[in-house]
Amino acid sequence: MTLIENLIQNEYFQFFMILSGTVILAVIFKFVAKNYIKKIAEKTKTKIDDIIFEVVTKYIYLFIILIGIYVALEYLSILIPYAPQVDGMFFIVSVLMVSLVVSRILNVLIGDWLTVHRRFKRMPQLIGKIITIFIYIIAFLMVLSYFNIEISPLVATLGIGALAVGLALQDTLKNFFAGLHIISDRPVNVGDFIEIEGDISGYVEDIGWRSTRIRTIRNTIVIIPNSKLAESTIINDSMPEEEMSVYVECGVAYESDLKKVEEVTVDVARKIQETVPGAAREFEPFVRYRTFGDSNINFRVILRVEEPVQKYLVTHEFIKALKERYDKEGIEISWPIMKIYRRG
Repeated sequence: MTLIENLIQNEYFQFFMILSGTVILAVIFKFVAKNYIKKIAEKTKTKIDDIIFEVVTKYIYLFIILIGIYVALEYLSILIPYAPQVDGMFFIVSVLMVSLVVSRILNVLIGDWLTVHRRFKRMPQLIGKIITIFIYIIAFLMVLSYFNIEISPLVATLGIGALAVGLALQDTLKNFFAGLHIISDRPVNVGDFIEIEGDISGYVEDIGWRSTRIRTIRNTIVIIPNSKLAESTIINDSMPEEEMSVYVECGVAYESDLKKVEEVTVDVARKIQETVPGAAREFEPFVRYRTFGDSNINFRVILRVEEPVQKYLVTHEFIKALKERYDKEGIEISWPIMKIYRRG
């Protein structure tokens, strides 16, 4: 009996038993969460609770083990002189774990909110990075407060350091704040089809902390500094909606019957709207005469597509079909000519 009492009172035995009990408790929690709580979450329509469940379950499991280790170490007399250091270490680890969980949950919630809204199907990475940085700054200040470290001198030192870094990284900071401006003002969103100066067009793939990535029709990535994008003239073909008009410039000889030209052109455009993939089926195309040119009477044909990228195929098929129909109808598209009159 004395042997058992001595064993129970042995600090290393107590350490082992607490640690073993904590591991068993963590395994039981994981089993219950996986086989019961998870099934409840899976019954809901939204997937957001499933994602949060996976994140929270993983860290609660680790947190239970962390608490068990901390309590078990309290029973070791050899660590009593180092109690403040042990407490500080576990406080830091706990704050980091909580910060990581909160950061991931907020990213999931914001990502879900952006997904629900049609214009924000993909969350820019910059938003997630800003949230993460903000949370870790708060965690860092909590750690400093725990160790009774004065923040004022640190802030002053950081202020001087920030000024030096700011001068050295002017372009980088300029791009960073331009990225914040793009996200807040929303001239473009991830997934939009845009055209900017320099004959660059394509889909916005991501708005990062320094640059914006655009995927072109050729399936290449164009990387544009945020500051340059913010200062550029942008044509956003995806706003206010994906469906957009397509203008095709054309011209016919002065001898042409303009009424016949309009009827033939609209008939060709109507067939294109009805048959070509990506064309807006319900749209009624039309023609508008514009100017008397040097060799032609110029006009514009207005068609409509469901998505910006479809305008290339629709324009391609329309020009082919219109040229073929004009040849059959005897309608001439003149090339530049100059008439010379001789006197005497």
